[in-house]
This record gives sequence, structure tokens and C-alpha cells, in this order.
Amino acid sequence: MDRVPTPDGTTAPALTAPGSPVSAAASPAASGGQPPRPGVALKAVDKDTTAGVLFGIGAYGLWGLLPLYFFALQPAGAVEIVANRVVWSLLFCTLLITVTRSWRVLGAAFRNRTVLGTLSIAAALIAVNWLTYTYGVTTGQAVEASLGYFINPLVSVLLGVFVLKETLRPLQWAAVGIGFVAVVVLTISYGKLPWIALTLAVSFGLYGFVKKRIGPKADAVTSLTVETVVLAPLAAATMIFLGVSGAATLGTQGSAHFWLLVSSGVITAVPLLFFGASARRLPMTTIGLLQYFAPVLQFVVALMVFKETMTLDRWIGFGVVWLALLVLTVDMLAAARRSSVARKRALREARADS
Repeated sequence: MDRVPTPDGTTAPALTAPGSPVSAAASPAASGGQPPRPGVALKAVDKDTTAGVLFGIGAYGLWGLLPLYFFALQPAGAVEIVANRVVWSLLFCTLLITVTRSWRVLGAAFRNRTVLGTLSIAAALIAVNWLTYTYGVTTGQAVEASLGYFINPLVSVLLGVFVLKETLRPLQWAAVGIGFVAVVVLTISYGKLPWIALTLAVSFGLYGFVKKRIGPKADAVTSLTVETVVLAPLAAATMIFLGVSGAATLGTQGSAHFWLLVSSGVITAVPLLFFGASARRLPMTTIGLLQYFAPVLQFVVALMVFKETMTLDRWIGFGVVWLALLVLTVDMLAAARRSSVARKRALREARADS
């Protein structure tokens, strides 16, 4: 089953799960062994698809608005914000695990050395990603941070080539080539490599690759819990160090600031839950299109709210990136269409043979 990495550091199944409402509506067993009436089945699928799109927009919309949250946390710096995010996310995940009675599943994940080792690597990668992104937003570089998530699909394609030894289609090669040109243009524009964007794209691409190796062995909440457990000792030590050195803002900026930092656990988990609900209801191609919603929102916030500067050469660089994504999207939709046609043909042939 294909899995889609999310901007907040998790992956979820991109195809309809066997136990989801869509599959239930389409299953003869769901109607007493009788095939469901076509009108009823279509209504159920349409309703579920609508819900999936709304959940997806909710998830990516919240991720896209994260810069506003980090802005509200000033004067807290990137290190303090990420340390608090890890600690309070662990508390919230513990509550979720308790409510859903998933302690056995969590225990099994910790006992499985392969799962624990892989998720530990994922934890390190997502820590780098979170720190880099938060640093970018809190230092007036939110535009470049959004660029990282625009570039990420191209990095994922390259990982497929160099790590998984996949063969690219012509349009995929074209998209990668255009993306390389974009990086050159932006490097000239910035006067340096756009290291924030590249670090975000590479760390998140590797994170998605690592999480894909876990597959169905750990669901989204279990994965996030294990990762935060791995990071929690370092995060807690960081919070203590900042507090002792007088650099912490958690208890020195008033109750509103305190509760904003504590709420980072909820802000981390809610879009994750929305994404899981969306991914169970929508196909891979739809999720792939929705994922651009987050960096677009981040880009708009950076320009309209933070008033960051975009010179003409940077607009050209971003335009080249968007052209690469357009080519990649066209290829993805064409591949999905060919796959759908092939499945229908195989189904017709199977019915004819029977």
C-alpha cells in the first residue's frame, strides 16, 4: 500500500482501508450478503469522498497556517518551541493512546527492534526538519521555508532513483531537470544556496522514505508517540537547561504565552488525525494534489502577513519550481489514469474468463 508523508512528520495510507466506510459501502457483506443498490453505494462513496477532501483541506490548512502559530510564540526561539512541541506532544499522545486503548499496540512497537530502530531514525530526521522550519519562520525566512515543501516532491523522486533504483518516466526526468535549474536560479538570487529549503526538502524526503519502510507495522498515532518518546529526554533536558540559564520563555511571558506553548501538543496531533481521516477516504492522486495546499498557504502568509520581500529573480526561481511541480503533477495524473484503465481492463477480462 502506498503511503504519503505529511508536512508534520507522519505517514498514512493513501488508499482506502479495508475497514473504511467506502469499502464497507461497496461490500456485499455490508448489506446482508446482497449487493448494495447502485444509487445507495454511489451516495455513500460521494459523501465519503467529500468528507475526505474536507479533512484533507483541514489538515493541510492547519499545517499551512503553522507560521502564524510560531509568530504568536515570540519571543520563544526555534529550539525552545521544538523542545516544548516534543514534550507536550508526548503528553497528548499518551492521552490518545489511553482513550483509544492502544497500549498493547504501542508496547508491540517498542518490543520490535526493527520498528523501534527505524522510528528512532525517523525521530532524528523530523527533529532536524522541525528545527529548520521553525528557525526559518522565526528568523524572517518563511518564504524560503515554504520553498522546501514545494521542492520536496522532487526530492522524493530523486530518492526513488538513487535509493530504490526506480526508473523515471520522461516527464519525471523533465521535472527533476527543471527543479535543478530552479535551485541554480534561487542560489544566484539569494547569493548562497537556499539551505533552509534544501534541508527541509531532504530531511522530509528521507523521513518519508524511512517511514515507508515501517508500512502498516505502526499507525500514525503509535509512530508519533514512539518518535516523541525517543526525542523527549533531549527535549526535556533542553527545557530544563533553558529554564536554569534564564533563556526560557515558558513561565516568564504570562499565562497566554504559557498555554500557547503547552497547546503545541494539540496543534501537532489534530492535523495528523485529520490527515489520517482524509487518507483513508481518498486515493493517492488526490492526496498528492492536496499536499500543495500547505506550502501555498505558508507562502501567502509569508508575503501577506510577515511582509517578506520577493525580488524579481526570486519570483522567477519560484516560477521555475512551480513549473517543475506542474510537470510532475501532469505525469502523476496521467500515470493514475493509465493505472485505472489497466485495472478496469483486467477486471473485464477476469469477468469474461469466469
